Amino acid sequence: MGGSARGYERVRFLQFVHIRRAGKYLLNLGAGVWFWGRSNPFTILMRSAFSLVAGLFVAGCLPAPSTSPLPQAGAASLYMPRDVQMAYRKGTRSADGRPGPNYWQNRGRYNIAITALPPNRTIRGSEQITYWNNSPDTLRNPVIKLLLNIHKPGAPRGGGASADYLTSGVHIDSVFVNGQATPWPGVENAFTWSRFRLPAPLLPRDSVRLAFKWHFDISKESGREGMIDSTTWFLAYFYPRVAVFDDYNGWDTMNFTDVQEFYSDFNDYDVSITVPANYVVWGTGTLLNPAEVLAPVTLQRFTQSMTADQTITVASKAEMAAETVTRQAPTNTWRFRAANIPDMTFNLSNHYVWDAASVVVDDATQRRASVQAAYNDSAADYHHMVRFARHALDWLSHNWPGVPYPYEKTTVVQGFAGMEYPMMVNDESYADTVFSRFVVEHEIAHTYFPFYMGINESRYAMMDEGWATTFEYLIGTADVGKPSATGFFQQFRVNGWIGDPSSLEDLPIITPADGLSPTAYGDNAYGKPALGYLALKDMLGDDAFRKALHAFMDRWHGKHPIPWDFFNTVNNVTGQNLNWFWNNWYFSNNYIDFAIAGVTKSGGGYTVLIDNIGGMAAPVDLEAKYGDGSSEVIHKTAAIWGANQRRATVTIATGKSLQSLGLNGGIWMDADSTNNRWTSQR
Repeated sequence: MGGSARGYERVRFLQFVHIRRAGKYLLNLGAGVWFWGRSNPFTILMRSAFSLVAGLFVAGCLPAPSTSPLPQAGAASLYMPRDVQMAYRKGTRSADGRPGPNYWQNRGRYNIAITALPPNRTIRGSEQITYWNNSPDTLRNPVIKLLLNIHKPGAPRGGGASADYLTSGVHIDSVFVNGQATPWPGVENAFTWSRFRLPAPLLPRDSVRLAFKWHFDISKESGREGMIDSTTWFLAYFYPRVAVFDDYNGWDTMNFTDVQEFYSDFNDYDVSITVPANYVVWGTGTLLNPAEVLAPVTLQRFTQSMTADQTITVASKAEMAAETVTRQAPTNTWRFRAANIPDMTFNLSNHYVWDAASVVVDDATQRRASVQAAYNDSAADYHHMVRFARHALDWLSHNWPGVPYPYEKTTVVQGFAGMEYPMMVNDESYADTVFSRFVVEHEIAHTYFPFYMGINESRYAMMDEGWATTFEYLIGTADVGKPSATGFFQQFRVNGWIGDPSSLEDLPIITPADGLSPTAYGDNAYGKPALGYLALKDMLGDDAFRKALHAFMDRWHGKHPIPWDFFNTVNNVTGQNLNWFWNNWYFSNNYIDFAIAGVTKSGGGYTVLIDNIGGMAAPVDLEAKYGDGSSEVIHKTAAIWGANQRRATVTIATGKSLQSLGLNGGIWMDADSTNNRWTSQR
């Protein structure tokens, strides 16, 4: 298709994975992957071995008294970790896929003030947090996340670190608890999270007020965050935050290694960012004071863009250079507010061009969302970016997932990350505009998973990247047609997995992402789960699939669902016990490999036996050619494997003479296609 990766730097990785500085997109190309980003390639030094615990698929029994039944007990039950079993027993999750009667989650209110004064790399911040403990537990030692300590020497990482990447990390200057000065533990080997003992325990249904002052030097090397150039800074993960405390895992103490991603509570934010005059700040949430920071002409265009269908240049390259875009005080303080959202992210620049428009995302209310782009004028593809992003919001809102875009805006920033954030995208620039559109569509799809749905993407990336990759294929099919979208998906999402016989590639998708090496992580996060969701859609049909997906999203948005909540919701809404399908796709070591075992003439046509050598219950097309020169394609969904997952019998009803038969899986590629053809010997 037109969005090929020709011209991009090819690196001989065996897998794609989120790698710091290399950009998030690392795409499968058989023996290697395509890689793009700011940095030179670096080699993954180690592929860690990973052994699945014996008995993975047998659910253990806990002696604790049960207050809520476990879902689908019996021979077809799904493996369930002990911590998840406990959540069901406590009644926080229900066997029908709904939140349980005892479900709870904690939340916070963050008031943050940041000062960033380029060229001074030191960023200073202060914040007041009100944190509500809605759990039944007394909390004594909350976990504080300091994600930018990934830049400290010695921090655990998924790859190496250059000198420009390293900093001294986050420095906590003061801490107050309920107005009382409290010492910060400052444990030297506590990098991206640290336990913090409260002076007095936080009781259930009570709250605590925390106040932090801190500073850090922004990294010279930009990946998910950092200096895009000397006067363009991308600020993400920049503030101390209370980690998630949930009903199945307790405190989230997973190290951030720049491979796995994030897990955050739904919080309310009020953020002020003070920058020099002539710097524009783009960010998550509603800009509260545009009249205080923008020059009158800029303000007028910005306001017009909120109802415009066509792209408006809010600030041009010439205007940025002439320093006529912002108010001319020595510094300007930009205020943003967002409610019930997992995170806040910002970009500041004194030379980026600013485009904007809007799009109707909810037909019932005619609600519009703002679509903005910030970029170097030399990036040709970014001159189309508002149009690309506007199309993505429109399509995703009205097709798949078919839920109105839930936020007030999105902003796409030219950077080096290929990364999503609430209401923000940080994407590279590409010569191929079809490829640019492909990447931004994927990142905007993340609005729903993980952000709207509150996914624990660090542990269950299958519910984050897997869904974004699913929507990526569906919107790509609408954009460029099914043949091109299928070829693209095969090339970038399937080839590297199905063509690699490594045992790392066969680990079950449900395996927690933090237990996977980078090689296994990539396929288990992106292509494999997406193939499973798409196989489910094919098997159920669009109407039933949409009904089940919407029920799951209705039940769980703004909460913290886990895979079992999705599986049980689909079972509940469809009225089918699909545990055979979930076990086959998400809990097994299966892969896709079919073979034609035999073709026999029968009374009404032909009987075809198909062996499932790899075990995975994927759809397949039977391509039949007849003696009269005609042909037909018989499509079979994954349902053919429901009764027997090792052999399926397919009947071809025809009075014609069958000359040859072939199997074609489309995006569900076969590991060994040499046994996929049969030819008549007559």
